[in-house]
Amino acid sequence: MAFIKIDNIVVNTNYIAAIRLQDRVRSEEESVSLLIAIPTTTLFQEDSISSNLYHYEWIEFTGAAARALRDYFTSFNNVIDLLPLCH
Repeated sequence: MAFIKIDNIVVNTNYIAAIRLQDRVRSEEESVSLLIAIPTTTLFQEDSISSNLYHYEWIEFTGAAARALRDYFTSFNNVIDLLPLCH
């Protein structure tokens, strides 16, 4: 498990579901968006099995934060670290 600190937000990389690197905001400034899968219940509760275990929310970053995220997620080593382990 790894964490990324972006401005005043700390993101657990286990909960990143998708990354949009090529967005532009109204001011034509580049942005990066992360789709975060937020657990809605304790994942280890067997008695409450539900198909809706996560709440999904897009978080958009611009400026220096977007550049730092773009650098992070275009680095081969960091992307490999985020992929699930295959056994």
